[in-house]
Amino acid sequence: MDKSAERIVDIDVAAEMRESFLEYSYSVIYSRALPDARDGLKPVQRRIVYQMGEMGLRPDRGHVKSARVTGEVMGKLHPHGDSAIYDALVRMSQPFSLRLPLIDGHGNFGSLDDGPAAARYTEARLAPAALLLNESLDEDTVDFIPNYDAQLTEPEVLPAAFPNLLVNGASGIAVGMATNMAPHNLGEVIQALLLLLRDPTATLEKIMECLPGPDLPSGGQVLVADGLRDAYSTGRGSFKMRAKISVESVAPRRTGLVVTELPYLVGPERVIDKIRDAVNSKKLEGIHNVVDLTDRDNGLKLIIELKSGIDPSSAIEALYRLTPLEENFGINNVALVEGRPQQLGLIELLNVYLEHRVEVTTRRSNNRLDKRQSRLHLIDGLQVAVLNIDEVIELIRTSDTAEDAKKRLRTVFDFSDQQADYILELRLRRLTKFSIIELEQEADQLRKEIAELREILGSKERLEGLIAAELQKVANEHPSPRRTELVDASGITVSRKPIQVAQISDDPAFAGLTPTGRLYRSAERLEGSVPTSLRADVALVLSDGTAHRVHVADLPQHPDAQPAQSFLGTSAEVLGVFPWASEATFAMGTAQGVVKRIQGPMPDRDEASLISLKEGDQLVGFGKAEDKNLLCFVTSDCNFLAFEAQQVRPQGLPASGMTGIKVDSSKVVGFGVAGDNAMLVSATNSSLSLGATDPGSAKITPVSAYPTKGRGTMGVRCQRFLKGEDQLYFAAITTDSPTLYDGAEMEIPAPDVDERRDASGKPLASYVQSAG
Repeated sequence: MDKSAERIVDIDVAAEMRESFLEYSYSVIYSRALPDARDGLKPVQRRIVYQMGEMGLRPDRGHVKSARVTGEVMGKLHPHGDSAIYDALVRMSQPFSLRLPLIDGHGNFGSLDDGPAAARYTEARLAPAALLLNESLDEDTVDFIPNYDAQLTEPEVLPAAFPNLLVNGASGIAVGMATNMAPHNLGEVIQALLLLLRDPTATLEKIMECLPGPDLPSGGQVLVADGLRDAYSTGRGSFKMRAKISVESVAPRRTGLVVTELPYLVGPERVIDKIRDAVNSKKLEGIHNVVDLTDRDNGLKLIIELKSGIDPSSAIEALYRLTPLEENFGINNVALVEGRPQQLGLIELLNVYLEHRVEVTTRRSNNRLDKRQSRLHLIDGLQVAVLNIDEVIELIRTSDTAEDAKKRLRTVFDFSDQQADYILELRLRRLTKFSIIELEQEADQLRKEIAELREILGSKERLEGLIAAELQKVANEHPSPRRTELVDASGITVSRKPIQVAQISDDPAFAGLTPTGRLYRSAERLEGSVPTSLRADVALVLSDGTAHRVHVADLPQHPDAQPAQSFLGTSAEVLGVFPWASEATFAMGTAQGVVKRIQGPMPDRDEASLISLKEGDQLVGFGKAEDKNLLCFVTSDCNFLAFEAQQVRPQGLPASGMTGIKVDSSKVVGFGVAGDNAMLVSATNSSLSLGATDPGSAKITPVSAYPTKGRGTMGVRCQRFLKGEDQLYFAAITTDSPTLYDGAEMEIPAPDVDERRDASGKPLASYVQSAG
């Protein structure tokens, strides 16, 4: 052997041991044992949840073999052996290990006393809670880092739309440190977060009013003592867990103790073994037999039969002392914060999560803002191209190359590079006149969304309000009553299960629609509003014949009323508001002269069809109509028909109604329900006028001035045309003191009331858009 080729380096053994042990410690702490305080996941758990999301294993898809998931995670992100990956996947699927499981497992995923089947026998997909962890991952909400071989990337942390670390807890043993965190109730943790958002200086006592203690997956009891408060204050402490035991007669002349809930991570076989050992060693007397009746359908049930003459209370105390029916849980809240392990109290854990959500929400809003601004920039250029379509096509056709066409587009139309590239890549069918309307609508919607995103990014209050709303939505969509009963050390109950998620107080409220079409809710009654409450629902009636259910608390508060069409995001006109659960009778009229009455309440769904409309027909009016009221139609050729509502029998929702007024070449422009002292407001102009350029003339007449006729007739004339007028373009049934509004929602001077039913109107200063 050529000794000159040897390379022997002398090193200090002590220095090598220190360096190698430090690297090993670093790897265990940061890459294996400790969870991140933001998403509550260890690296292997995060990689499983992320990769399963990339594989499309959503709750609405089928399960796939766990071995496939394990292989994908190991090959792409976690090259440390399939057993570690599968063990982590199994724990995330066990409802007795996690308060809110992240994996939906199919097959034998083990129990507290037995291990799971092999990965080739079980199947898995993401649970709904895991979708919350991955939510908005594609909107630049978190940083991505290279995987182990720098071929792919993985998220450094997940967006985590719910506080996973506090809800599901964590356990792990690192080098020189360990972590052991208790699970909590999702609704209670979110209420604590909302309290901190409202009052960042809230004390631990205030926080513990919302979050009084752990909520364990197995239920049972938790003894609240100073150790629990110490744990919430400093991050280190302990509390006692007890089984739920009841005294029952289990056989003739035989009393037994029935155990239906055990301490966290304690299995029934372990309890039985410990009881048997205590009885055999003479430490526990008075036990006749132990029977395990646990099954999948009825859950846990252990029956501990007592010998005759044994006091059940003394037997329970002995069982608590000698068996795992009472266990101690040592809290050690150690997690990674900004890459460093820290011991955290309850308030610190909540604040770290809130800071994460602030960063995620801010980055998501910036990402959405950039995308919408980029899209609006392209649409602005496309609108110019559509308006100059002939020139654009000629310019492209006469260009030698695509680059030449791009340069000429920039020069002639002042397009940017992005706009020019986008136009060159478009198909000609997009550049049609029909597209102009779509482009304008999309541009308006984008501008609205951009303004809202800028408001969120520019206001700390709006940002925190958005975070609070999203957290409350999670609590509402994933309700989970408390399972664990909290009692103090003397046995007095602190909180009993179940504890429901806090809801908005059901205060009285009023919902309404202004004459100009703005939607609102208020604490006091306003003209035209309907009584309801903050936790009730109202129906918004649209001109397309549908009713949309809206929660009253979601309506804008008066006086900040919002246009109803933009609130719903619809092009259909909103005609009325009524309580969804109302049992009153309502009437509606269509442009083709059809009338229909319906009786509440509405069905239990978010949208209901009120009438089957014929092609080209739409609703023009809607209102509450008792039998004594008059139903009024007004047509474009100035015919007015009023008849009693009792002539129209209420029909079911699928019905198409019945003839209300005869129309020939005209159409119905107004329908309303008239009560006492009602007025008819009508306005006429020339049909040849362009849009709202001709305000025409208006007339206000009491409805009582017109005779009532039978349903299905043509009615009587309600206004005489002036010279140049040939159509009635507006009509409304109002109160005795009507106010007229133009398209800018400005009030128009109204003419005096004219008792003559067939008189001509008075000239108007502005086009009438609405009246009320």
